[in-house]
This record gives sequence, C-alpha cells and structure tokens, in this order.
Amino acid sequence: MIVALVVACEVAFWVLLAAGLAFRYVFRMPRVGLALLLCEPFLEVVLFVATAIDLKNGAEPDWRHGLAAVYIGFTVGLGHSTIKWADARVAHRFADGPPPARPPKYGTARAVHEWRVAGRWILAALVAIVLLQAAAWYVGGDGGTGSLREWQQRMLWVIGINVIIAASYTLFPKREPTPRR
Repeated sequence: MIVALVVACEVAFWVLLAAGLAFRYVFRMPRVGLALLLCEPFLEVVLFVATAIDLKNGAEPDWRHGLAAVYIGFTVGLGHSTIKWADARVAHRFADGPPPARPPKYGTARAVHEWRVAGRWILAALVAIVLLQAAAWYVGGDGGTGSLREWQQRMLWVIGINVIIAASYTLFPKREPTPRR
C-alpha cells in the first residue's frame, strides 16, 4: 500500500503542477492555478500520515517506509525548485515571459550555482534522514529498523556525492575559453 501511495503522490504532484500551470497561463486564471500549486504539500502530509498509521498498526518497518520518508524529503528539498523551473518554462511558452535563465557556465558563478543545487539535495537528504530516524524511534527497539538505517546510509551517500560535485566546481573552476585570433 505504501509504495502505491508513493507512486500516487508522485503522479499527483505532476498532475497538480501541470493543472496549476495550465490554469495560471493557458486559461488565464492565476488564482485557481496558485490554489492548485498550494495543494502540493498536502500530498506529503497524506503520505506521512498513512506511513505513520501503517507503522502504528504494527507493520514491520521495511524499504517501503524508507521510500516514503525519502520521497517526502526529496519533495521538501527539491519540490519548490522543480515548480519554479516548470513555471519559468510555461510562462515563456504560453505567457510571453522571458526565456528561462540558464545556469552560469564558468568560474565562481558556476561554483555558486552548484553549491545551491547541492544545498537543495542536501536539504532533501537531511529531511529524509530525520524522518527515517523519527520512524525508527516511533517503532522502538522491538521493531526491525535495519532497512530504515540502510536508507539513512544511502542519504549520506547523496550528501557526500553532492558535496564532491560542488567542491569540484570550487576547486577546479571551468574557465571561459579564450577567443581564437
């Protein structure tokens, strides 16, 4: 049930995003579009409550509960930037908005951009780690929390990989090519 709910929340996220942007730009009903976009966080609340109820009813914590925590974490960390990314593109395509800004390619500006991206991924992983820890405490010492701990380790890998990527742009910045003469 939990996996199906995670999939349903992911599908609902994209449906609400598409509907919100369609009402905002295609149908010229920005308030309705905003209302639909503001419904996005309720998906995570539903998933969180359903997971807590499942664990409260005696379900053994396993990879499905970990997946729910990770999904919630990633939505918290990356959901807003995903909505902004899609909004900029739809506004450009359907509402004569400016072209979406491209990330910088070179130097310090690129390093700063990569640290911002890494920060979002790190936030996502930290939220997931906290939710996984809360689930482990909620279940208590009697329940098998090994799969939750495995998800926490995976989130630490996500943090480490993102720090390495951002640090590489800081330590080895890409230089703008010099024009040929």
